[in-house]
Amino acid sequence: MQRNLSFSDRLLSHANNALKTLTPGAVKAAQPSPAAELPSGEALDQARRQHIARLMRINHTGEVCAQGLYQGQSLTARLPDIRASMEAASEEEFDHLVWCEDRIKELGGRTSYLNPGFYTLSYVLGALAGAAGDKWSLGFVAATEDQVSLHLKDHLDQIDQDDARSSAILQQMLDDEERHAKNALDAGGVAFPGWVKSAMTVISKAMTKTTYRV
Repeated sequence: MQRNLSFSDRLLSHANNALKTLTPGAVKAAQPSPAAELPSGEALDQARRQHIARLMRINHTGEVCAQGLYQGQSLTARLPDIRASMEAASEEEFDHLVWCEDRIKELGGRTSYLNPGFYTLSYVLGALAGAAGDKWSLGFVAATEDQVSLHLKDHLDQIDQDDARSSAILQQMLDDEERHAKNALDAGGVAFPGWVKSAMTVISKAMTKTTYRV
């Protein structure tokens, strides 16, 4: 099992995760997309398709960051069960990654050129959070998922009823992210104070603005 691997073996496993995360088409979703049976949205005009594709690109990059965070945290987590929960959450987030990537392609868009840098930064932040202690690491997960949920709600409002496929994907992601946040707090995570969440919001907004364009 993963929890019995040596530190160096885990590093190799994480390198493999990074390659899968950053290589288009390298991962297959374990669960079918919630958009599979819905209309494709071909009636959307070009400007609308481009805007929604860019919103989905932001969410794809968010899933790239999630992979980096969870992998970094699992590297330095002290309790085996916490490490295992991080790795399990990482596997579930792969579904989100694939769903977003597929929808971006359908809309004629592309993923962000900045993903390798965001993955690396997230991995380092995750490892630092894990090293600070499991309660802080879990608290960081909850606070991060709260930020992701805010973006998902905003994007759902922007898409509205125009694109049923994208909306279905984002709604399922929102349900999953809110569950991840709750699970992290229930497992002993520290609820971060408001000023920390505000700082995270500023950083998050900077990421979304750059990813929308690049």
